[in-house]
Amino acid sequence: MKQFFKEIYGVGIIFFYYMKWLILLGLPLLYFGLDYNSNTVMNVLWWYSLALVVKDFIYLVILKKKFGE
Repeated sequence: MKQFFKEIYGVGIIFFYYMKWLILLGLPLLYFGLDYNSNTVMNVLWWYSLALVVKDFIYLVILKKKFGE
């Protein structure tokens, strides 16, 4: 069971590393530009992608300035 969770965690990292920007920018385009119906699962994925982008911003910009790396 522990191996299963490690694999799921790894797949999630790889998936969202490449898909976060596509989901973050594409979903509003689908909803407002192309009049798609709202989807709860995609809304949750959008919020998760937004949190990942904010985390990346904090790590890359703010912490680099603070620690001078």
